[in-house]
Amino acid sequence: MENFKIDVDADGVALVTFDVPGRTMNTLTASVIREVGEVVERIKTDAAIKGAVITSGKTTGFCAGADLGELGAQAPGGAGGSKEDALRATFDAAFALNKAFRALETCGKPVAAAINGLALGGGLEITLACHYRVVADAPKVQLGLPEAKVGLLPGAGGTQRLPRLMGVMAAAPYLLEGKSMKPAEALAAKVVHEVVAPDQVVEAAKTWVKTKGDPVAPWDKKDFKIPGGGPYTPGGAQVFIMGNAMLRKQTYGNYPAQMNILKAVYEGLQVPIDAALRIESRYFVKTMSSPQAKGMIRTLFLSMQELGKGSGRPAGVPHYDVKKVAVIGAGMMGAGIAYVQAMAGVETILIDTTQEAADKGKGYAQGLVDKAVKRGKMTAEKGAAILALIHPTADYDQVKGSDLVIEAVFENRDIKAEVTKKAEAQLAETAVFGSNTSTLPITGLAKASVRPANFIGIHFFSPVDKMGLVEIILGKETSPETLAKSIDYVLKIKKTPIVVNDSRGFYTSRCFGTFVQEGLEMLAEGIAPAIIDNVGRATGMPRGPLEMNDDVALDLSYKITEQTKKDLGDKYEERPFSPVVEKMVVELGRLGRKNGKGFYDYPTDGGAKRLWPGLSELVPVKTADADQALIEEIRTRLLYRQAVEAARCFEENVVTDPREADVGAILGWGFAPWTGGPISLIDGVGAARFVETCDQLAQKYGARFSPPQILRDMAAKGESFYGRFAAKAKAA
Repeated sequence: MENFKIDVDADGVALVTFDVPGRTMNTLTASVIREVGEVVERIKTDAAIKGAVITSGKTTGFCAGADLGELGAQAPGGAGGSKEDALRATFDAAFALNKAFRALETCGKPVAAAINGLALGGGLEITLACHYRVVADAPKVQLGLPEAKVGLLPGAGGTQRLPRLMGVMAAAPYLLEGKSMKPAEALAAKVVHEVVAPDQVVEAAKTWVKTKGDPVAPWDKKDFKIPGGGPYTPGGAQVFIMGNAMLRKQTYGNYPAQMNILKAVYEGLQVPIDAALRIESRYFVKTMSSPQAKGMIRTLFLSMQELGKGSGRPAGVPHYDVKKVAVIGAGMMGAGIAYVQAMAGVETILIDTTQEAADKGKGYAQGLVDKAVKRGKMTAEKGAAILALIHPTADYDQVKGSDLVIEAVFENRDIKAEVTKKAEAQLAETAVFGSNTSTLPITGLAKASVRPANFIGIHFFSPVDKMGLVEIILGKETSPETLAKSIDYVLKIKKTPIVVNDSRGFYTSRCFGTFVQEGLEMLAEGIAPAIIDNVGRATGMPRGPLEMNDDVALDLSYKITEQTKKDLGDKYEERPFSPVVEKMVVELGRLGRKNGKGFYDYPTDGGAKRLWPGLSELVPVKTADADQALIEEIRTRLLYRQAVEAARCFEENVVTDPREADVGAILGWGFAPWTGGPISLIDGVGAARFVETCDQLAQKYGARFSPPQILRDMAAKGESFYGRFAAKAKAA
């Protein structure tokens, strides 16, 4: 066998070592699944084998679960034949792993799992099909079923065996949220039987096989009872009633995986395990066939993985090891950038107009380090070493020797031009100058530079320590070498880069702005603010549009609008909501969350925020009640307005890779993850249907919904973005 090695000792215990060649981590590839059956057959039929221990040959972990690359490439259904034949073929393929693990569980000989590293997804499920589980007591060991995070459900027995081990209520967070557990948690929950030192896992598992080995799983015994009761016991019924309500509250029905998990558990616990596993496979196929699962697997796993390895990096440029970076501007953004750089071991010069302001910026990093040390996530020594890498100053001479500069000052061209000239005077010819602007075109800012080929946009998101995306923006003169160096820098600080071309607002700010603006359009139409934000959250966005406006600051929106007016002149189009924002900021001083008052009031005592009562006087409410039709229309407007803008970015060559568009949307501004991103949303709906809906919305609400020509062409030809741009979207 290619993936498994079997050694039988003098006591008749077979040590089955799982070791996929050429990979740092074991995954359940198609060849592995085939060979599991061979392993089971050998254990079952070889008279010399009295029992078995399954462990991993990898130092990185036991098994990370299914190979999502293979899974994402699989299209449900079979080739040729009837629809019934296709469905049967799809089910048989999905059931193969369940069938193999059940054969292991019923092989008639005791089988123990020696879990010597992380066991996730199918990796945990194979251990649950063993009769005994020993896990290594090590900091990096995790056990979990993370499938729900990428729109899937555990399809190799997880929805059936985990609730039978720990009860439905206890298992719910691990199944529905994809939470993982540490060895001690798993032991307390009776998911594993022993926790031992890492060098003792195999021996402890062998000892159980030789001394106490029981080849019958708990649920195959006559006296088995589900912990906490099944669906028709008083306790169990309450769990499902409450669970269904809570699930609806948390997911708004957007995620079929979670609902199907709950259904699989509910139905499966009422029947014997063999029937339950077939139920699980049926729901697995149903879930995997959904647009949500396809989009989430592709974007949240495959595309993230490729972009996280720098797939957009120009070839042929030597690796650029960034060792020293100057950050200009020690406000919250600059301070956050300084912190993540120091965390990555990069020496950081943090510059502001005064030493006091620069010191305050370093204080932000100090606060984060102190919190990590207090929580035991970092040693005091490591924290001190990180802080020692940040040098606050007002002296631009300290920029000398920097490999890269990140400018993070106010969104004002004159200020940006001034600091560009000051910093470049100290830089070597090979150094990169990056602007953290969120809206101002890079080509225009580069006019202040003496080396525009070395000038690039490096746009971070706030808070920098938590947000995983960096948007890299190419100006007209930015060189491929500068792009390559910038990607190397972003990867070094452990962020995910996307690369876009220059335009006002670039990609993320431009598309995100449409979500906020559409909410303001609705407000100006007289739709009650509570309806707007409640439906906004129900779309899967992290906040409603009015809440989001408060979070990013109303005065920032106002300043950007004023700058845009100046830049566009007569071409600027005044929107009905613009006077509302202007009055909120200029006359009423309601700037948003940062000063405790915007569309919402934010109590100083830390109480819950509430909509500002005066808003109804500023903008009279015409629609105070929402029926299902209005809710659906608001939901469509909010999602489609963002998606059609993303399509325009393709039309204008701002974005050229659907992977970057989808990953950037979800990581950058929290676009509804269940869709897989705005481009996956369009592909999932279908270009023709999407265009039809947008035309209807444009007729009713204006040209902002009008589809660009690229979408009309795709609709006519039956194309998708991931098909049309397949050369770049290798993960499709």
